[in-house]
Amino acid sequence: MSSTQGFVLSGIAQQSLRKSAFGGSEVCRSGRPLGISPKRATGVQMTTTQPPQVAFEKKGPVQVAPVPTKHDLATGRDPARVKIFDTTLRDGEQSPGASLTGEEKLILAKQLAKLGVDIIEAGFPVASVGDFEAVQTIAQTVGCRDDPPIICGLSRARKADIDRCWEAVKHASFPRIHTFIATSDLHMEYKLKKTPAEVLDAATEMVSYARSLCEDVEFSAEDATRSDPQFLYEVYSRAVAAGATTLNVPDTVGYTTPDEYGALIRGIRENVKGIENLTISLHGHNDLGLAVANFLSGVENGARQIETTINGIGERAGNAAMEEIVMALQVRRQYYASKLHLAQNSFLTNINHREIYNSSRMVSNMTGMSVQPNKAIVGANAFAHESGIHQDGILKNRLTYEIMDAKSIGHGDNSLVLGKLSGRAAFRARLTEMGYEISDEELNKAFIRFKELADKKKEVTDWDLESIISDEVKQLDTPDVRLVRVQVQCGEPLVPTATVTLDVNGVETTASSVGTGPVDAAFQGVQKICFEEGSITLLEYKVNSVTKGIDALGEVMVQLRDHTTGKTVNGSSANTDVVVASTTAYVQALNRVLKIRNSTGVGHPQKFVEE
Repeated sequence: MSSTQGFVLSGIAQQSLRKSAFGGSEVCRSGRPLGISPKRATGVQMTTTQPPQVAFEKKGPVQVAPVPTKHDLATGRDPARVKIFDTTLRDGEQSPGASLTGEEKLILAKQLAKLGVDIIEAGFPVASVGDFEAVQTIAQTVGCRDDPPIICGLSRARKADIDRCWEAVKHASFPRIHTFIATSDLHMEYKLKKTPAEVLDAATEMVSYARSLCEDVEFSAEDATRSDPQFLYEVYSRAVAAGATTLNVPDTVGYTTPDEYGALIRGIRENVKGIENLTISLHGHNDLGLAVANFLSGVENGARQIETTINGIGERAGNAAMEEIVMALQVRRQYYASKLHLAQNSFLTNINHREIYNSSRMVSNMTGMSVQPNKAIVGANAFAHESGIHQDGILKNRLTYEIMDAKSIGHGDNSLVLGKLSGRAAFRARLTEMGYEISDEELNKAFIRFKELADKKKEVTDWDLESIISDEVKQLDTPDVRLVRVQVQCGEPLVPTATVTLDVNGVETTASSVGTGPVDAAFQGVQKICFEEGSITLLEYKVNSVTKGIDALGEVMVQLRDHTTGKTVNGSSANTDVVVASTTAYVQALNRVLKIRNSTGVGHPQKFVEE
């Protein structure tokens, strides 16, 4: 069979295929021939680099005897809980165009602490000066508040990375260094260009070095689910001996299935030396749509920490969505409590469920990544009912078609909260209730925007306020380009024309341009001033009404590709005038392009080759 005839086989089928290659049996364990139809398989690349899979069989739940950590004791958190490790600010930020400013990261970190996450992975400090400063600021503020989360930074298994990571997180009350190295044959050969023995030595040396700086060290074997299980047991045993306190098992490319992942976690719990008092952590991507299911299987088989992101954002198809797995554990807590050997009414996580919806909205606003309407838990349709039969049942008893109450995640009706006569104190108080803790300077800017909006709108809702705050915190401290004015002329039979005036580093420049419509004409005018033709491509343009009514705010998101750096950036803005909102969002995205062009840094940890 040619390499282009076949498909990704299960672990069992791969083992059977290997046997046939060495003169063994040519049938699957079920006794049927492997017979793969060339007609059905043609054109699909067959994977031949996967390691032997862990043999799995259904067993009872794994008994884990948790030992309280210093963080558990200081914060009064149940050591038997499933710990929530949030990586929205690190892995979530790796979503194309979802780059966050330091101020945005700080606001989100404060909300994550309010949400009740146990560990915040605030970033990859060696990536850039900006990322280092963001992690350091979060450690010094969010990491030192009452009932603080653990503040974690990511580093490769290299001394320079670990040193930089420690400098960033050391000011937190409970700092953590998270270091990783790849362990699959594919990664070791092609990415690291290291032998298994060299990887074992590097893991041992770097975990030991990290532990000499920090009491709390997490070790990850990147691409663990495509690694040889026996090699994994050895590398994890070495990490434990070197001082690791948490062992993370990443499904880096979203390849595994629930039964396989559960068997792998159970195998690690049973075969890694010295693991008895340590936490097994799960990290998984959603390439096959199985991330949450995989995590639940991992928890049943002995894992007690899960690494998630709000709204499931992240590389490629994203990460396991925090809100989905947390609510699965909550809604089915009697089932999972029995699996974890806990009392039936135990709270299985430390999450404040009523902050889930606020957190989801905030991440969506900050990143510019809209939540799909049918997204579980936080999507616009998650608690909507269209069918007449369903509506009838809901009117009689909501439990007929709802397994959770929208209010349980903090999803309530938006109401009029402020008017044009409201004062600054009331404005700040409402923002605090919504989870926004902002500086006096940002408050003053947002308050001016609020007053302007209140003069135009009869009703101002929470969603309006979210858009205003999102607009203000997305502004860079010292933008290179600022929109001074935009004026458009369009209609039938006029040619859409825009005149745009920008302040570019203190110098006002005006340009006129035509386009297919008023927004396109405005974009053409901005680009004519700022960039050479063809250097920027508009990938996506979306307009949403923030609220109902003719006077609603129009919320615009644009996504641009910079051909000079190859980076994708987002920009967003809201205004009752959609053309103004569109132009402002475009200018904001261009400022991000300029910032990237003028900055240097390593980049995200998975986007370069280890030296």
